[in-house]
Amino acid sequence: MITDAEIQTALPALGPGNTAVITGAASGIGLAAAKRLALMGMKIVLADIGSARLDDASRVVAAIAGEDAVLAVAADVSNADEVDRLAERAFGPFGDVSLLMNNAGVGNNPGKPWENRDAWKRLLDINFWGVVHGVEAFAPRMLASAKPGLIINTGSKQGITTPPGNLAYNVSKAGVKTYTEGLAHALRNEPGAHLAAHLLIPGFTFTGLTEGATEKPAGAWTGEQVVDFMLESLTRGDFYILCPDNEAARPLDEKRMAWAIGDIIENRPALSRWHPDYKEPFAAYMKR
Repeated sequence: MITDAEIQTALPALGPGNTAVITGAASGIGLAAAKRLALMGMKIVLADIGSARLDDASRVVAAIAGEDAVLAVAADVSNADEVDRLAERAFGPFGDVSLLMNNAGVGNNPGKPWENRDAWKRLLDINFWGVVHGVEAFAPRMLASAKPGLIINTGSKQGITTPPGNLAYNVSKAGVKTYTEGLAHALRNEPGAHLAAHLLIPGFTFTGLTEGATEKPAGAWTGEQVVDFMLESLTRGDFYILCPDNEAARPLDEKRMAWAIGDIIENRPALSRWHPDYKEPFAAYMKR
């Protein structure tokens, strides 16, 4: 396993004393990232909707990093003004921010494409626009610092293979994927920039979004496993941080993703993997 020293040598943005801002930090992957980065000596700004969970998370991280190295900020990422205020709070006491992790998200299923407009808008406002608001609030200052920096946006495999079940969530995460790809391109073409964007693509992970589960399912990874994998991937310079889990190794994910793009190339029906006429062809393809 890669050591913290190796990570920090490869990624100066994660050096001791630098500042990380993490949204959705009160639980799941966000809290796991906060604890891991605190152990590496970073100062941590935890952002989440105001709740006892955020207070509890702040105490947990402060026990690792020290109270002077942790700041908890209540912020709804769907509100651009609140994210702007988060940036003001973060850059104030801790100086320059070197890591922004746009991780906040919700998974509530608003239903069919023609149902529940307000619930659709709420999910998209958090999952997609929350990422945009984070980039708008932090990227200009991170660029102006001229220091090494990272922006990590949390996507989902559902934004790539778009399985039936929660269309609104799929749409939001497909948007995050496309947006982050464009962001990475823009940053690498920004003169003098030392700021890079990466797309975190968790596998089956036990978080607050895990429906109907009060204990970690056997097939799921923990948030801590995702964060360890993310750090190793970042050290390699990966843009797409495609996480496996206890049910799906990378070769399986690759085949599913290749089939999904094949729908366009071969002019198959939309989501042909779940189309009755393609059940057998898909099964045969997966056995190759």
